[in-house]
Amino acid sequence: MIYLVDDDASVREALSLLLSTYGKNVTAFPDAAHLLAHMDRAKPGVLILDLRMPAISGLQLLKKLAEMNIGWPAIMITGHGDVEACRRAFKAGVADFLVKPVDEHVLIEAITSCEAQLAELLARQETGRLLDQLTAREREVIELVSKGLGSKEIAAALDVSVRTVDSHRASIAMKLGTPAVAEQTRIWLTAHR
Repeated sequence: MIYLVDDDASVREALSLLLSTYGKNVTAFPDAAHLLAHMDRAKPGVLILDLRMPAISGLQLLKKLAEMNIGWPAIMITGHGDVEACRRAFKAGVADFLVKPVDEHVLIEAITSCEAQLAELLARQETGRLLDQLTAREREVIELVSKGLGSKEIAAALDVSVRTVDSHRASIAMKLGTPAVAEQTRIWLTAHR
């Protein structure tokens, strides 16, 4: 999903058409207020924001989204780019800063990069959700498992019985949805990257 916000209808139309030829699903908005009112938080996506818009600028919109805990990758576009605007945009967390008219190949490259960032963000959120189900002791156990320790070593490190460790490991496997140590380790490391 790509959320495009630009107050210029011709830019919205041209970019929507261009991106659709690349198989991208674009939802376009004329301003920040429309995005905030109609965006589907259940469908995360890449943001393409015009830097200069009336009422709420692209940077102000990015700040509002951050306050709402929406940290989707963003590309800032502008017809009036300068070094200071670029600096402020990157400081605000944009992934890329492009000047209109936007070169189609540069835009697609920026979107591809943002899609990879979004996939990583969503993976971290999902693993975080899975790990939130674990008790404090189970977190200690999985951390030691991820370091390559076996049940006996974990039992010694935590000063508990091997049977207790095995019980925690069974609970961890159930909560994470996988008995595979490699997959549990991947989940732990993804969340703690």
